[in-house]
Amino acid sequence: MKLSAIAARLGARLDGADAEISGVAGIEAAKPGQLTFVSNPKYASAAKTTQAAAVIVAEDFPALAKPTLRTKNPYLAFAKAIELFYTPPEYAPGVHPTAVVDATAKIGKHAHIGPYAVVEAHAEIGEGATLLAHVVIYQRARIGKNFFAHAHAVVREQCEIGDNVILQNGVIIGADGFGFAKDDSGKWHKIVQSGRVVIASNVEVQANACIDRASVGETRIAAGAKVDNLVQVGHGSSVGENTLLCAQVGLAGSTEVGNNVVLAGQVGVAGHCKIGDGVVATAQSGIPNDVEAGKVVSGYPAIDNRQWLRAVAIFNRLPELAKQWRGNKSGKKDGE
Repeated sequence: MKLSAIAARLGARLDGADAEISGVAGIEAAKPGQLTFVSNPKYASAAKTTQAAAVIVAEDFPALAKPTLRTKNPYLAFAKAIELFYTPPEYAPGVHPTAVVDATAKIGKHAHIGPYAVVEAHAEIGEGATLLAHVVIYQRARIGKNFFAHAHAVVREQCEIGDNVILQNGVIIGADGFGFAKDDSGKWHKIVQSGRVVIASNVEVQANACIDRASVGETRIAAGAKVDNLVQVGHGSSVGENTLLCAQVGLAGSTEVGNNVVLAGQVGVAGHCKIGDGVVATAQSGIPNDVEAGKVVSGYPAIDNRQWLRAVAIFNRLPELAKQWRGNKSGKKDGE
């Protein structure tokens, strides 16, 4: 594909000669004929040495000896460039002979129901759905258009899913929440999880993540949210629009997470906490209390990121400071 054609498709400005592009690659692995990008200043110097035929850069990036595609958002432009060269697998409409679809289920037009998939009684799935091998849709689940469920994904009873939702391998939507009450003899009595999970449109849930149903009421994931691998969303929680829950995030029951929040890897949030819009929690933060909108927090218990950075710097100096303190206490100077 010509670089000029790629520029037109991406809405980017071509600086330099046109060229034939055979594919895309990261800046350090790119070979002649390929297109790469720079969005992180860490890799700015690599733009001068990369073997790529052309580089996607920001509009104000310094001039390079090779052709560039200039755009406001190089990372997004590169993501769209990948789509130009990648051909995903195609799944023809139809129901595989080994699939089990209850006679009362409603399946929209052009659906692909793969091997050993199961669609139970009174479930409803919109047109354009793809259910790969061993996907299970429980009774009375309602799912919108263009649903894509990879192998072994499960949608439990009465859960509701909007349009254009992707479930990666092993996702469980609507498993029982972790609810138990201790009886008079000290034994745990299971609390029936009678609620459901509601997922809005344009959500993706990645491999082996679990979004639990509530004992009563709903667990909700709002439009555009993205849930990474091995994430746990506890019963009765809510996740706002365009929020990112990165790998191994855990939300205890009844957590409220606002819009445009980023919880980085292994962040844990205690139950009944409220996380305001636009909050960023850095990796492995533990959040035991509410967080105001717009805050960046780190550590456990999570505190303002700048304060946490200062605290970490002091922590690293503790052996030196302790040595000085002992020396001062004994009346001796360091080294004596």
